[in-house]
Amino acid sequence: MNIFKKTIIIWAIIVLSVFAQMQLQALNSPNILFVMADDLGWMDLACQGNKLVETPHLDRFAKQGMRFTSAYAAAPVCSPTRAAVLTGQAPARLHMTSHLPGNFFPKDNRPQPANMVPAIEAEHVTIAERLKEAGYANAFLGKWHIAPGVGKQGRVAHEHSPLNQGFDINIGGVSYGGPPSFFSPYRIATLSDGEPGEYLPDRLVDETIGFIRENKSKPWMVHLWFYTVHWPMQAPEALLEKYKNRKGPGLNDARYGAMIEAMDSAMGRLLASLESLDLEEETIIIFTSDNGGFAGVSDCRPLRESKGHLYEGGIRVPMIVRWPGQVSAGTVSHEPVVSMDFYPTFLELAGLKPSGDKRLDGESLVSLFKGSGSLKRKELFFHFPNYAWHMDNRLGGAVRSGDYKLIRNYDDQSVELYNLKSDLGERNNLAKLLPSLAKRLDQKLSVWLTDTKALMPKPPRPFKK
Repeated sequence: MNIFKKTIIIWAIIVLSVFAQMQLQALNSPNILFVMADDLGWMDLACQGNKLVETPHLDRFAKQGMRFTSAYAAAPVCSPTRAAVLTGQAPARLHMTSHLPGNFFPKDNRPQPANMVPAIEAEHVTIAERLKEAGYANAFLGKWHIAPGVGKQGRVAHEHSPLNQGFDINIGGVSYGGPPSFFSPYRIATLSDGEPGEYLPDRLVDETIGFIRENKSKPWMVHLWFYTVHWPMQAPEALLEKYKNRKGPGLNDARYGAMIEAMDSAMGRLLASLESLDLEEETIIIFTSDNGGFAGVSDCRPLRESKGHLYEGGIRVPMIVRWPGQVSAGTVSHEPVVSMDFYPTFLELAGLKPSGDKRLDGESLVSLFKGSGSLKRKELFFHFPNYAWHMDNRLGGAVRSGDYKLIRNYDDQSVELYNLKSDLGERNNLAKLLPSLAKRLDQKLSVWLTDTKALMPKPPRPFKK
């Protein structure tokens, strides 16, 4: 046998060996169902303590798994958090720090917002692209909102579509922050209309169940990113009637409560489908939100402020994990976790290693899920150098370290320091009482901003009344 034939045989053996290892790993890896609600606040579920909303399916789900009390979105608005989930990198490092279409500019003498990119750049390898290496089938359903629209009904360019980011299907993913309608006809480019009056969360769950059924013989990852509970406030008539008189501590808009329960009902059908398909034991499910609740409809108390702010009401979110046989039922974790953690978590679940091409800002949560270890990091960092649509927020950064959280306001470099254990509502600024701690955390924030090459706000423009 000549050298050429020997070389071909050797390479064939290597390729087949690698493929066999991938197949073996895929058989031992769990399915991943990652569900992210939109604008669902920390207090917007009954299992979180809200007495005005009914979420029986998610409450039961929480009893079956682990509920996190200190879960954080990567940003107080949606697009940066979504980009962080897909890349494992902080919005500051990605230079996507506000919700698209981008910057909102003040009409007064406040600082100008930082520049930002309009979409995830091609150099980033998404979690879906990585899991393809392990033989996963990947589906994206729901709200995308991390790329500009280029056509009718929110269509995005192919290079910025989920279909070019490692997902095998894209149902509902366009440039929209909220759907034109929660009832069919939806007017969404990547979602065909159903029967008149069909409700969007129900449709997305139907499509999810269909994908899971078709791919049950191999490992799969589903990203179901509900448009719920984003504006417009629309829910089935029966639920609107049920909630019409529910308003007060816990709920600022009855329609909002109706939307939450409608999503919970859809989640109930999805969870039941996993049981009927005999996939419960081999599927890990994570439920969370992309940022805090919208103040006009959500009552974020006891947290301070809401979506678009660096206070807890803008970035602390609900999070529940169920993984039968691995996550102990009825457990609660107070460990601070953040959106960037999902990327390395999913890598570990799939038996993959970080590539090393891009630095990850998250840490795998698998040891927390299993109760076998703790996280190595000591701080979480946030950077929001842009104005939210409401223009009421101050541009700033934040760091959480243990029980303490520091916020730096970029307009005057002032700092606020809070003990979240004793002052969850961030009412008592301790910066002057604990100057050494405030200085140390402020310095840590500076180091992190430099490390991530964060883009900063610009000086105010002259403004004439």
